[in-house]
Amino acid sequence: MKAIVVTDQAAGTAGMTLVERPEPQAAINDVVVEVHASGFVPTELAWPSTWTDRLDRDRAPSIPGHELAGVVTALGYGTTGLSVGQRVFGLAEWHRDGTLAEHVAVEARNLAPLPGDVDFTVGASLPISGLTAWQGLFEHGRLRAGQSVLAHGAAGAVGTMVTQLAREAGAYVIATGRAGDRQKALDFGAQEFVDLENDALEDVGGVDLVFDVIGGDIQKRSACLVRAGGTLVTIAGPPEARPADGLAIDFVVEADRAQLGEIVQRVRDGRLRTNIGTVATLDDAVAAFNPTERTKGKTIIRIRP
Repeated sequence: MKAIVVTDQAAGTAGMTLVERPEPQAAINDVVVEVHASGFVPTELAWPSTWTDRLDRDRAPSIPGHELAGVVTALGYGTTGLSVGQRVFGLAEWHRDGTLAEHVAVEARNLAPLPGDVDFTVGASLPISGLTAWQGLFEHGRLRAGQSVLAHGAAGAVGTMVTQLAREAGAYVIATGRAGDRQKALDFGAQEFVDLENDALEDVGGVDLVFDVIGGDIQKRSACLVRAGGTLVTIAGPPEARPADGLAIDFVVEADRAQLGEIVQRVRDGRLRTNIGTVATLDDAVAAFNPTERTKGKTIIRIRP
């Protein structure tokens, strides 16, 4: 099968190459999926799991990409809950070869059924962005109707999901980003926008929940805005600052079949829009991951037409 591999951590996305690899076999509780579309997060190439297995052994050359939508072609021993020929989408494990390939072996529990009226490209755009937003808001942030959310990076793939899910839950959403992101953030449902380069973040006042995807100085300044009993949730690593009278939680997104089902249902009935920027073929994937200008939205690789 054709697959994208990485062999040199220092080279970043420039070190990606398209090669022939053996098709994967299904282990116990696995399925093999014929990948139709794959999502990719550029920061993957800095994750230790891209380069080593769970026992810290080198596993390069490895296949990156962890979001997928496709069709089940084989079941491993003991696998239940899915069937050959079924359309699925979900999240491949961090420490195993990923989804920038024509086939991938995935634990069945990490996948959810993909309804026939949802395109594979859309399905592949949902797992990391959707689950990150869902888990940050509702599991870790315990968001309730009537609360306020400060959503950083609100025009990005995760940020647009955060905004929409928070609004649907009855929250007031204040978005942040660059000046050029203002209209997009508002179009996705934010009620206010803060230009982090030109506006004073502190003018926002107190909020119940900060959803941070940036880290650094912005995260530190945001911690001071969390009201008593509120939460700062971040995916940018361990928080360097904590709210005076609240929680600071960093987390790594996890696969969850039930949550994937909730997310795709919202896409089907129009409550949730995806934020797809570039769609490229596997042959053109390396170029798509090394753009000459800032990308807007999620990059999806369409493996099959």
